[in-house]
Amino acid sequence: MRVVYRVLAVIVAVVAAAVTLVVVLPSEPDEVVAGPVTAPPAAPASSGPASSSSPSPSPSLSPSPVVAQASSSAAAEPSSEATAPSPGVSLAPGYTAMEALYADPRIPRLTRKVKRMALPRPARRTVADERVGLAVPKLARPWKVSGVAPFTSKQVLPKTRGTSVRGMFVTCPLPIMEQKSPRNTALLAARWTLTHHPRGAKIRWLASQPVKHGWMLVYRVKYGKHTSRAAVVVMDGGMSKPGLAFVTVPDTQRKRWPDIGRVASGVRVLG
Repeated sequence: MRVVYRVLAVIVAVVAAAVTLVVVLPSEPDEVVAGPVTAPPAAPASSGPASSSSPSPSPSLSPSPVVAQASSSAAAEPSSEATAPSPGVSLAPGYTAMEALYADPRIPRLTRKVKRMALPRPARRTVADERVGLAVPKLARPWKVSGVAPFTSKQVLPKTRGTSVRGMFVTCPLPIMEQKSPRNTALLAARWTLTHHPRGAKIRWLASQPVKHGWMLVYRVKYGKHTSRAAVVVMDGGMSKPGLAFVTVPDTQRKRWPDIGRVASGVRVLG
């Protein structure tokens, strides 16, 4: 019996040791657990102005107001030696909208050498844009009414084979800061329209004159080997913001250039 008890004692001891090993030793994990995830280092903040390729809003009606550039130096007083903002970018701290305009090499000074132009008789057929309080000419064929977004009215010419540039006539609430002078407001509006011309476009003034409740500018836009004729009419239609009428026709559709004058003469206040 003693031998039996000793054998049983040895068996019990072996089983107890095996159980201990099972409890103490951790089981092998089924997969490797990733370590803590840390955020990537933040990109260094740029102290320069935003690139002109950054999205904008105007009709995009947003593609556009001149606003102060947010930067770490925005709270500081502007230095008298500060450089002028680059063309096509947001206004640098300390600069007015007109100073940004004058610093833009795409926009020449509007001098007294730029004369008035003789305007044709206003068109009888009109399109009412109640959002801006203006009535504008309804241009004859081949112009046709198109989807308005992001504008409040829109007429276009048919597309020309081989190019995406075509005639366009739109209205919208003023997409830039209104100035005390309607002339200056029209200048800023003309600068804004360059966002709707091919890259590298530059302006040459053709006509400038007051109109009832506003101002009109006619100009040539040159981009590469091509040009467009364009005009803006800024007019107070009695709404919270003045209305903007903008027309542009490329040289590939030069037969419709006379419509520029029809637009300039035909914009009026509703009522």
